[in-house]
Amino acid sequence: MIVLGVESSCDETGLALYDTQRGLLAHALYSQIAMHQEYGGVVPELASRDHIQRTIPLLEQVLRESAIERSAIDAIAYTQGPGLAGALLVGASVACGLGLALDRPVLGVHHLEGHLLSPLLSKTPPAFPFVALLISGGHTQLMRVDGVGRYELLGETLDDAAGEAFDKSAKLLGLGYPGGPAISRLAEFGDPGAYDLPRPMLHSKDLNFSFSGLKTAVLTVVKNHTANICEQDKANVARAFVDAIVDVLVAKCLKALKQTGLKRLVIAGGVGANRQLRDALNDAAVKRRFEVFYPELEFCTDNGAMIAFAGAMRLQVHPEAARRDYAFNVRPRWPLHELRPN
Repeated sequence: MIVLGVESSCDETGLALYDTQRGLLAHALYSQIAMHQEYGGVVPELASRDHIQRTIPLLEQVLRESAIERSAIDAIAYTQGPGLAGALLVGASVACGLGLALDRPVLGVHHLEGHLLSPLLSKTPPAFPFVALLISGGHTQLMRVDGVGRYELLGETLDDAAGEAFDKSAKLLGLGYPGGPAISRLAEFGDPGAYDLPRPMLHSKDLNFSFSGLKTAVLTVVKNHTANICEQDKANVARAFVDAIVDVLVAKCLKALKQTGLKRLVIAGGVGANRQLRDALNDAAVKRRFEVFYPELEFCTDNGAMIAFAGAMRLQVHPEAARRDYAFNVRPRWPLHELRPN
């Protein structure tokens, strides 16, 4: 079965073709970062308009690279939510319109399920069950994953997510958009211990997170500089911030593994590309004797491959989930636990 995946939830347009027999055939991605940098963040209306321009050319690109005809597509999966409503509508309308033209079934996919399953696209995929740390955009969640659609929420953020804390703290340091990669790069030049920032909920008895206080601590440090903060101090603050957030994420992951008794940990989502987090988790894995898995770097951010793959996995178990009426709706807010289990 060949599934076309369409991703348009925010500021990246991604299309991909996944074959359940041969694996990923081709994928193409266009990022809107350069367009949104001028505004310091994503402008929803501009994002939606850009998706309109990019989707069809990217479709043609993946068809060329995979050397298949449109008629070879068996089903079409698209991101139904969560995300920006206007951006989601672009991908949904293209997917359903193409499904109607080709007389192929379509399936709405949960964006976070795409991220959650993206490590299975790696050369060494994890086996079920595993604990997953999902850190994407406004989401930071720990999940027990027993199979496709079989997810148990173990803990989640009570306020700012890790990705939001990265972006907001980077903005306080004048690093612009996107903030996460910028503050991580700057942290490499910082002196460890120059600043001592809080580790919110590090020692709580549950598996929840809270990062708004960490962001506020960064704001306090910046405001305490009567003059403009120098570049070295910026690097020191960035280092303290990254060290704090990594300490919390690693500690919660270890606690989740102990609580569930599992020995496999999966990291999914944009923050999963963070080098400091990967280094800390790899060290912990050696000491605590568990396995840790990551998506390929190209699949950490939003992409069409994860949507095509998630759609294919669901259709293998629930072929009736795809439909041919081609009426569509999107779900800008869509809790992952509402997904129907397989």
